[in-house]
Formats: sequence, C-alpha cells, structure tokens
Amino acid sequence: MKKKILALLLAVFMVVSLAACGGDAGQGGSAPADTDQNAPAAPAESTAPAGKVYTVGISQYVTHDALDAATNGFIDAMNDQFGEDGWKPDLQNAAEDPATCSTIANAFVSQNVDLIMANATPALQAAAAATGDIPILGTSVTEYGVAFGIENFSGIVGGNVSGTSDLAPLDQQAAMIQEWYPDAKNVGLLYCSNEANSQYQVDTVQAYLEDMGYTCTQYAFADSNDIAAVCQSAVDASDVLYIPTDNSAASNTPIIDNICRGNIPVFCGEEGICAGCGMATLSISYYDIGYKTGEMAAKILTGEADISTMPIEYAPEFVKKYNPPMCEALGKEVPSGYEAIG
Repeated sequence: MKKKILALLLAVFMVVSLAACGGDAGQGGSAPADTDQNAPAAPAESTAPAGKVYTVGISQYVTHDALDAATNGFIDAMNDQFGEDGWKPDLQNAAEDPATCSTIANAFVSQNVDLIMANATPALQAAAAATGDIPILGTSVTEYGVAFGIENFSGIVGGNVSGTSDLAPLDQQAAMIQEWYPDAKNVGLLYCSNEANSQYQVDTVQAYLEDMGYTCTQYAFADSNDIAAVCQSAVDASDVLYIPTDNSAASNTPIIDNICRGNIPVFCGEEGICAGCGMATLSISYYDIGYKTGEMAAKILTGEADISTMPIEYAPEFVKKYNPPMCEALGKEVPSGYEAIG
C-alpha cells in the first residue's frame, strides 16, 4: 500500500515538473519577440513601388555636341538615382524635323511612358502638345515663357511641364563683343527663323548692342538648305557675327566655318557652336543642366516633388571661352579671363 502511495506521489511530482518546464519553454519562446520590439526600426522604404522599372522617353531634336552632352548628363543622373536596372530609357532623335518631334511624342504617349525628357525647344513643344498628363521635363531650352507664349513668365510653367534652361546672360554676351571689337560698326545676327528662342535671343542681344552704338541686322535662315546663302550675305555686310544657342546653326557649323574662318569674327551663345565656327563665347555646361534634369526627374517619379510647382532650373555658372584656331586665323589677341576650348 505504501508503495502504491509513493508511486502515486512520484507520478504527481513528475506531472508538476513537466508543467513547470513547459511554462519555462513558453517564456523562453516569447523572449525573441520582446527583443524584436526593442530593436531599432528598419530603414524607411523607398517611395518607388517595389520592383518598379521606370520607362522614360527621351526626345532629342538633333545631334550636336551641346544636346548630346545634355542627354548624357540626364542618363548619368538617372543611373545614379535608380541604377541601370531601375529605369529604361527610350532615346529617339528627330533629326532636326519638328514633325518628327510630334511623331516621337505621340509614340511615347501611346506607350504610356512614366516621364518624357524633351531635349531642345521643338521637342518640348511637341511633347507638351501630345500630353497634359505625363510629366515632361525640358532641357537645352533657352526661355520657357517664349516657348509657350507665357507673358510675364514667373519661372514656373505649371501643369505637367518643367525643366532646365541653357540661357546664359545675354547682356554679358553683348558686352563680350564690345570687349573684343569696340571699334566695329555692323553686327550681323545669324539664326534659324524656325526656333522661337533663337528669335528671342537675337532680339535681346540686338537691343543691348544698339545701346552700345552698334548697327545690327538680323539674318534668318529657314533650315540647312539656305544657311550658306544667308551666312554669306551676313559676312558681306558685317564686321562681326553673333549666333545664339541655335540648334540648326549648331548642326551646321562646318558650313558656317567654311564661309567665316579667316574672314570675320563669330561670337556664339554656347561652346559647341563656338568650337565649330566661332571665336569666343560665354557658355554653360550642357552636361550639368542635363544632369540636373535627371535629378528633377527622379524626384518626380518617386513622388518627392510635384512637377506643377517645380521652377525652371538654370546653370549655376558661366565661363568665357575662346577658340584658338579662329583667333589665330584672324590674328586676334585674346583678352584676359578667357579659357581655351580644347
């Protein structure tokens, strides 16, 4: 009997012991949860949807050094922001044809791209005409108010358009001509009549030059077919030529150079044209404004910025540069403060 009671007591003791062990295991199992609750919070997730690959349509008006540099800057900025696998560029070139710009823009709309980067004014105007919904960023555009006919432009286009400008101070470009050729009388202003921003630049520079006492005449060509004849007329009647940031001129610098080299000094609105046919320029870095456009695009795509309130961005600095072969051809000494284009 005593053995039965003892066995029963041992059995009870073992049950209680197992229950106690089970309780300890449960407490031990809950410990990691307590530890997790006290751990630092995980980093915030990106505002971009997980696994999202952005499609960006890039419309470049024509091939020349300045626009190429802006496109390269944009692509580098996007790669830096998203990596090469985080976005897909669709690069199209309009070959200096405004109608092709419209075709490209409409194709981007049909593809429902996430954003359009329009490189140069005709590409920007075509994209804006094609869609009011897809975000559009321009670059290599001189004056957005002129491009869209906005009076008293505030610096914000509004709607689905913003971007960067390649405008250098036009008063300083006019002053550069006076610095080099104070005794010149007649200045010819050579530009493409199909580019609204070129008209704006020559009108503005002409006003500054006339205030300085120069006589100015505008020489407009429609396209590459008549640029040689118009340029020759300008050379025959002028002491100095000025060419603004003009895409048609930039893509036809060999024609201009063939007529002007050794005959007349040419001052340009940007470095690419100057390298091809000019003597001196006050220029910007097109790569830099392209890169800035890419940074703006990243903010729009990830929701960090609202394109409708984004102001137009401008180049942070301007550099005086000269073209050594052109100066040598005319035997012209370079004023101080200029860097050689090389």
